[in-house]
Amino acid sequence: MCLVFMCDEDERIVGQQQAPGACPYCGGVIKAMDVESQWRLCFLPLYYKTKRKYYCTLCSRRLILQY
Repeated sequence: MCLVFMCDEDERIVGQQQAPGACPYCGGVIKAMDVESQWRLCFLPLYYKTKRKYYCTLCSRRLILQY
């Protein structure tokens, strides 16, 4: 008997907009990207979350917001 579990993470870009400020590394424009992520186990959705990611358009670095 053999059991195979198939896990999958699906990320989809919902929207993009310009964020205030400049990149601390190169001074480029910062974009805010809304991403929906969904984890599945055997095609059944287990986890669903919407995140906002920031990145620079010139140097393509992902920026992390610190509080």
